[in-house]
Amino acid sequence: MGVYEQLGVKKLINAWGTVTRVGGSKMAPEVLRAMCEAAQAYVDIDELLRKAGERIAELIGVEAAFITSGAAAGLAVATAACMAGTDPVKVARLPDTSDMKDEVIILKCHRFRYDQAVRLTGARLIEVGLADRTLPEELEAAISERTAAVIYLAEAEHVRGSLPLIKVVEIAKRYDVLVIVDAAAELPPVDNLRRYLDTGADLVLFSGGKDIRGPQSSGLILGKKSLIEACAANSCPNHSIGRPMKVDKETIVGLLKAVELYVQKDFVHETQRWEEIVQYFVVEFRDIDGVKVWRGFPTEPGIQPACIPRAYIEIGETRLGISIGEIQARLREGDPGIVVGTFDKGLVLNPQMLEEGEEKPIVSRLKEIFADSMRRCGY
Repeated sequence: MGVYEQLGVKKLINAWGTVTRVGGSKMAPEVLRAMCEAAQAYVDIDELLRKAGERIAELIGVEAAFITSGAAAGLAVATAACMAGTDPVKVARLPDTSDMKDEVIILKCHRFRYDQAVRLTGARLIEVGLADRTLPEELEAAISERTAAVIYLAEAEHVRGSLPLIKVVEIAKRYDVLVIVDAAAELPPVDNLRRYLDTGADLVLFSGGKDIRGPQSSGLILGKKSLIEACAANSCPNHSIGRPMKVDKETIVGLLKAVELYVQKDFVHETQRWEEIVQYFVVEFRDIDGVKVWRGFPTEPGIQPACIPRAYIEIGETRLGISIGEIQARLREGDPGIVVGTFDKGLVLNPQMLEEGEEKPIVSRLKEIFADSMRRCGY
């Protein structure tokens, strides 16, 4: 009996994506072996963080890298680095920001659930623009002698009210203000690991436990060496605002191994596999009464990465007599349970985290639910 069976915790088939609530992603055997090896010895964590960061920076082709306990931790650490730098007095004082630059500008249309990680450092968020429009002049006017950084949410770059990153960088640089990009789930494509820095951002954050498939509680900050040194000063194992965001030796080594594998990955083959799965879903559901199905891509912020095709299944609730929420609940009832995404009219099946053959029980279970619902409706 496995560990989950002993606890009575149901395993899931994940057609939702790299979502933290269901475990993010699965690690490769090589990553697990590296973590097991790392657990067998004591090392200096500062040294391990520094050398692992140097190796990751070399693999990706950036100036410097720092490992955190997730992308949200990276937000806090990066913000603290922009405010306190490596000054030991300021580092120890946070979240008291007396006599520090402590304002962080964010576009109103970029506000998101994780910006609480910015505020816990003592930083004050300054909103710019409206939900549906931001003028460059508004960003420029918000910059003051108290401005420590601008936070930019990569997934929101193309929403109606946003400014392009290149414009934000241009304005920020004019006033020597740092730009932090949250790109937590913006992989693939792998080129994104460098793209935001190449555009001029100073620090960029990624989750290590999503498409990179490292430990779930891992993240990366990429950027300039001086700023990465400031991130280290404001993070564990130092006594700083980032001290509770502990990253252990096993996670450090595991993420390093995951990055080594990721930069060598065959993304052409991976994309082809995703397309085949989505096409399978489209073919299997296209002739079902009360259902419309098509291949598509996310257009709303909060659903990443947008480059992965999905199968969208529109549910005719009047015809089928069952709600989207009821279908989700029925999918979870099986063993293994199945988790899927949703949109306003139905279900979204994401192939990104599906293992070989897992698409078949998804189709079988959904067809059973649809057929049962239609029988109850008298069809």
